[in-house]
Amino acid sequence: MKQQLSILIAALVVTATMACNKTESTASSDTATTSTTVSDTSATTSTYDTSGTTATAANTTMATNVDPADKDFMSKTAQGGMAEVQLSTTAQSKAVDPAVKAFADRMVTDHSKANDELKQLATTKGVTLPADIDDAHKKAADDLSKKTGKDFDKAYMKAMVEDHDKVVKEFEKQSKDAKDADLKSWVTKTLPALQEHLKMAKDTAAKVK
Repeated sequence: MKQQLSILIAALVVTATMACNKTESTASSDTATTSTTVSDTSATTSTYDTSGTTATAANTTMATNVDPADKDFMSKTAQGGMAEVQLSTTAQSKAVDPAVKAFADRMVTDHSKANDELKQLATTKGVTLPADIDDAHKKAADDLSKKTGKDFDKAYMKAMVEDHDKVVKEFEKQSKDAKDADLKSWVTKTLPALQEHLKMAKDTAAKVK
């Protein structure tokens, strides 16, 4: 009887031990699964680079804050500046009068610098400037390129007088009316050079015969 009781107790102990091991194994497995799930979630979590979007939004906000009249002036000035450089670059190679060539050299240098300054200013304001000249300037450049010799010199200088007379008036107006302080400062700084260009253009045109 005692022997049977001992066997029964031993069997119960073995059964209990196996049950505990199974429970621990299951718990360990569940823990591992949970760990893997957490790890996988971490691995699959995407991090998006929003710096570009933020910069675009900031530029849009800045551009919105620029007065429409100021933006229009910047756009037209950019096209006019590019046209001055294009026409004067052509004059550097086609002009026959040394005075006309010298004037063209000055125009390329001064207007290239002014164009770069305007681009930098526009960038800080979030304003997108035209990448090319408009159709009216393209036609003027095409018509001028067909002329040669003294006819070219006369036509180029006539265009320079007319263009600078118009530009000087626009800059004089903008120096008073511009809403953006930085734009007004640039216009005021650039105006004297344009006034000098107009005088040079008139003097040179008078000498071309």
